Amino acid sequence: MADGFLTMDLRYYGISPWEIEVIYGIFNERFRVTQFELQEMDPNFVSLITISVPLEFNEEFFKWFEYRRWDKVKQIFKEIKRRRGTNHALKIEINFLGNPKIGFSLDVDDRSWFDNALEKIDFVIELLPFHLDSATMPQEISNVIYNFDVETRKWKLNTLFADKKKFVLKNNIWKAVI
Repeated sequence: MADGFLTMDLRYYGISPWEIEVIYGIFNERFRVTQFELQEMDPNFVSLITISVPLEFNEEFFKWFEYRRWDKVKQIFKEIKRRRGTNHALKIEINFLGNPKIGFSLDVDDRSWFDNALEKIDFVIELLPFHLDSATMPQEISNVIYNFDVETRKWKLNTLFADKKKFVLKNNIWKAVI
């Protein structure tokens, strides 16, 4: 997929040096990692990790990155959640390049649902073509964001950007927001 090292962004706050070192080490095997410690951005969360992967979200990415390595990423995120507890303690954002860009935002309070959501991220690949092929969606989609829905126990397409506008899904209808 990539001959040289591509640059991946790792942004965070409220994460211990040990935790960052582990995350950095996992991704540094495949990417040149630039890391930024942020000031607290969202007062509702004790910790935030944002990863921007410079590749498309698809089966080839997981084969190239290796499933075993991806499992390590999920395990460290689960461990960070275990250490933080509940009540909006941790938010993880994972963003992939591509057309459209695909993002995942995980901020589930309950640890078991948090762990469950992490395990299901890579399964969204199978559903992505169906999610993006809807007659009710705006045209020219540039970016989509998934959130984990605890009620249905699924990753759901929640927000998308198209034609320089932001849309959110309300009652199964995409509504432009200002």
